[in-house]
Amino acid sequence: MARAATTTDVFNAIAEAKRREMIGLLNNGQVLDCQRNRRSHENLRKPTASKHLRVLRKVGIVTES
Repeated sequence: MARAATTTDVFNAIAEAKRREMIGLLNNGQVLDCQRNRRSHENLRKPTASKHLRVLRKVGIVTES
């Protein structure tokens, strides 16, 4: 059986550790600012963060307000 695409399957989307970390930060009400919060996001640059957020939005975990 073929694996579902990351953007169509919630479980595949949250399989990535950085995405789970981002969900945790957002769930705790923290603002996700990769440039200012370098201690927990040292390897997460803006394009990478955008990619992960796009995946989380596409599967319905994150919404924009």
